[in-house]
This record gives sequence, structure tokens and C-alpha cells, in this order.
Amino acid sequence: MQGTQIRPARPDDEERIRRFLTGLSLHTQTLRFFTGITTPAAGLVRTLLAVDERRDALVATVAGGEIVGHAMSYKGDCADVEIAVVVADQWQGFGLGPRLIETLLIRAAVRGARTVGMDVLGENRRVLRLIRRLWPDATMKVSSGSVEVTAMINHAVPFAEQRSGATPLTA
Repeated sequence: MQGTQIRPARPDDEERIRRFLTGLSLHTQTLRFFTGITTPAAGLVRTLLAVDERRDALVATVAGGEIVGHAMSYKGDCADVEIAVVVADQWQGFGLGPRLIETLLIRAAVRGARTVGMDVLGENRRVLRLIRRLWPDATMKVSSGSVEVTAMINHAVPFAEQRSGATPLTA
């Protein structure tokens, strides 16, 4: 997607991520966080920007540095890594979400992850279709209105097996 860059989240992204979150429609907020967010709490903002041995976070930015997408992963209970992604409403449908997922999973595979998990709100048909397309063999379990998904990180494995420390971060 021309004009966007994917890069690791940084602590100085705090105000940009806050603006990004408040700019999401209530519908998009609910699909990602399972609730609306009127004013993002400081703890949520810190969590979305945390990068350490257990968590990774990426942002998609446009010229001027404004954030238009966010993806995070963390060591999971039901899979090696669990992921969550959200894209600004006006940027949805252009392939930015899949690019964020791919970059995030390549980075996770380099660190040894082989399975991915995610919780998707049952009404999030667009993401469920994407999951079926990317991971036709994924296990899906409906639980309390959400779908628990577990899949293999197949497409990231060849890159990880090269044992390259570098990861693609720009488009």
C-alpha cells in the first residue's frame, strides 16, 4: 500500500496512538477491543506500545507519522503467539491489515513461534473471511460470542528458517 510504512511501535508514539484510538469509529473499536473507548486509559496506551521479550507491537503510519494501523502479539496460552490488529476506518479494505499480520507473524516466527491464536468477535465477518483465506485449516471454537482461532504460522516459516535477524518493515 503506497504511502504507508510499517515499523515497530515506540514509547514516543503515545500521543499518536491515543489519537488513532479516539479516531476509530465505535464499531471498529468494538470489533477490536470488544467495547467502545471514549478516552483511552494510560494503561491501554502503554500496553499497545509495549515491546519486550513477551510482546511485539507494530504501527502503520502515513506521511507526517500519523498512525493508521496497529498490530500486536504476545506469548499466548492457547498458541505460541496471540495477535490483535486494528486499522483506521478509512484505511480498511486496502490490504493494510493483512500486511500488518504478515509482518507481525514473520517477526514472531523468527523468535520461534509456530502457532498463532486470536479472539475474534463473532460478528466480525470480514476478519473471519480473512482467517479462512489465510488459514483454511485453522481451528475455530465459538465461545461467548467470540471465535477462538488457532492456526499454524506456515507462511512465515521459510523466512524464520533462514535465521535472519532482519524483518521487512516498510512497504
